[in-house]
Amino acid sequence: MSKNKDKLLQLIESFPGKRIAVWGDFILDEYTYGTTRRISREAPVLILSYKDTRFSLGGAGNSLLNLKSLGAKPIPIGVLGTDNGGEKTLEILRQNSIPLDYIIREKKFTTPLKTRIFAGEETTRKQQILRIDRDNKVPDEESLKQNILHNLLKLGQECDGLLVSDYNYMTVKEDIFSSVLPAFQKNKIPVMIDSRFRVLNFKGITISTPNEPEAEEALGLQINDDDQILKQAGTQIRKKAKAEAVLITRGSKGMVLFEKNKPPFPIPIYGTTQIVDMTGAGDTVISVIALSLACGSSFKEAAQLANYAGGIVVMKEGTSTLIPQELKEAVSSEN
Repeated sequence: MSKNKDKLLQLIESFPGKRIAVWGDFILDEYTYGTTRRISREAPVLILSYKDTRFSLGGAGNSLLNLKSLGAKPIPIGVLGTDNGGEKTLEILRQNSIPLDYIIREKKFTTPLKTRIFAGEETTRKQQILRIDRDNKVPDEESLKQNILHNLLKLGQECDGLLVSDYNYMTVKEDIFSSVLPAFQKNKIPVMIDSRFRVLNFKGITISTPNEPEAEEALGLQINDDDQILKQAGTQIRKKAKAEAVLITRGSKGMVLFEKNKPPFPIPIYGTTQIVDMTGAGDTVISVIALSLACGSSFKEAAQLANYAGGIVVMKEGTSTLIPQELKEAVSSEN
């Protein structure tokens, strides 16, 4: 077995017990399943016979579950409404033995809920036919911001890494980020950020993990499989965000790592390009990046492990997690 494989396997062995603070937007995912019966007489739409509803966590919540599944001790920092969605989210966190000390309940906020409706014949695989999003923004109130700031500063003394998961519901405030970053930098705690629409707004981070469309939107360009434009995009994001590294994920095309004074490091996708479901894959990638860097890995090693992890979860339906054994088997199976 190569030295690189040995190092990656050693890193996985180091995951258990690492305390990763996860600050971000907690989303409740609802999956409703039914079987198709006939076309309605009232309108040209399918009539479904209801079968089941399941709940999972999306956004920062999916990162929490990935970290927990890999043996880490994730610590959520965020805001939930006092609604049913908030209660259901807390229930899932409790079921997974995730601490709730830094979760804030806010009456003026409705917990984000994404309802996906799946349908199909009784004996066929169900397909998503509709998604309903119930969105809201975290209030920009000083008392709430001070509470989040206090929680982050406390964890800046205790955790091994900070994962910021920004889905634009405004749990992550730019002024709070600027205020707490020096505390994490002083204690040499890596800060990872995955931001949907504000890739360039958080300066001084350890690593950012935008997907290709997010990178294109941030810079106002189109990559279109052009290696030179891709290199330009990764380099510009790293410089503008004052990041030590940037990892651009590209779906079935793998990912590319950009570090200062180093050539781009492309990583082909692990496994097949016939992806089943990309939902939540970015959360898995940044979770593995966070754990790896907290364990002292290089950026290249972290990106390689994250690529294996992403390749595993995209072959599962919905927002999925993976366990250390799956990751070890993937690393060991490569030539």
